[in-house]
Amino acid sequence: MSLPLAVTPGEPAGIGLDLVLIAGDDLPSGRLAVFADPDQLARRAHELGREVALREWHPGEPLPGDGLAVCPVPLAAPVAPGEPDPANARSLLAALDRGARAVRDGHCGALVTGPLNKEIIGRGLDRPFSGHTEYLAEGAGTAHPVMMLVGGDLRVALVTTHLPLREVADAVTGERVTRTVTTAAQALRRDFAIDRPCVLVTGLNPHAGEGGHLGSEEIEVITPALERVRAELGETANIAGPVPADTAFTPAQTARCHAIVAMYHDQGLAPLKQRAFGTAVNVTLGLPFVRTSVDHGTAFDLAGTGYADPGSFRQALALARELAANRERATAASD
Repeated sequence: MSLPLAVTPGEPAGIGLDLVLIAGDDLPSGRLAVFADPDQLARRAHELGREVALREWHPGEPLPGDGLAVCPVPLAAPVAPGEPDPANARSLLAALDRGARAVRDGHCGALVTGPLNKEIIGRGLDRPFSGHTEYLAEGAGTAHPVMMLVGGDLRVALVTTHLPLREVADAVTGERVTRTVTTAAQALRRDFAIDRPCVLVTGLNPHAGEGGHLGSEEIEVITPALERVRAELGETANIAGPVPADTAFTPAQTARCHAIVAMYHDQGLAPLKQRAFGTAVNVTLGLPFVRTSVDHGTAFDLAGTGYADPGSFRQALALARELAANRERATAASD
């Protein structure tokens, strides 16, 4: 894939700017197009003691022959490391909008996002902010995005994401299970280039309900949903489950599947992050373009110190390029 990756650093008081500047040094010119405030980038480079040539660029223009391409998205207020300002919320979302549009319009190959702080964005908007996934899906007209984390030998997609635990059981509906498993299986084929993927689906309750003794959701909701998915996908995918979540992540189980669909956030992400924290990648499935992100937050205490670990960000860049190339090949093959 020859197109640059569209990159949004996220919260400018956090480590997103640090990660972009470090990665920009690692990569040849023309590999990244950063949608951010160039003055804030220059300040952070100075704070980190890095010399980075920032070149103004706009989607549709030729990429600069040297330096880091920056599409200017000015902040409402400059910030110091570790001191976020809610006044910048709309500027940060504008950067997301412009980056996503550049991908949809064919000027960039995929979108890679740095971490935002939901609470700071919500204060700036004066309304709750759910996060990147929901925001990008709304902007793209995607009703039902799916969050998947990829780390080490694991790929984990979630039926529910950022919900209080007491609300999870009501949110695990047949429609949501069907949609999540179907989207995951289709993404594994198209974006991950897996011909007949095996998707392992967990139960909601301990021991997957133990035949109804520990809960009826497996019998009444999850199993019928998986039967519908199998009927819809046929031989294009192998859908297994529901299986007990406490054994779904054992080596024997993960060796036989290409992805696991978990019912709620910590059920799926606790084992993945135990094995791959710092190098895992967040992937949004179901969008009309490839989007990846880091597996961590803004780390205000590390911003500007030079101690930010770029591992997850580097993996997010590499995986975005791989998935975009796979999707391009799959699209060409279907035409």
